Amino acid sequence: MGFKENLKAQLKYSDMLVKELAALSGIKKHTIDSYLRECGYIPSADTAVKIAQVLGVSVEYLVTGQEMLCEKTFASLSPEIRSVVQIIEQLDENNRKIALALIKTLKTQADAVKKRT
Repeated sequence: MGFKENLKAQLKYSDMLVKELAALSGIKKHTIDSYLRECGYIPSADTAVKIAQVLGVSVEYLVTGQEMLCEKTFASLSPEIRSVVQIIEQLDENNRKIALALIKTLKTQADAVKKRT
């Protein structure tokens, strides 16, 4: 399968509409539509990276349909953890640092509770 088919499949799997992908990626809807049409235009590398980030997959997966080793590990995570990872990936660097600090604080608190019991 090629980019067009893999993009369609990933949109379906993610239960995401093209207009949602457009809004989240900053790519115009008609541009994404052109990647999904029969003629199947291929996006630039920068655009493919934006699409892949929003969908939580690699560009390699969108182009080849092949998962990298780290994606196989990702797929083995629970749906809740995958959701958290996908949300964090969509944050800018500053907000990622804040999210990581929050998670570390929660972990520290959970560890402290465990020690008391």
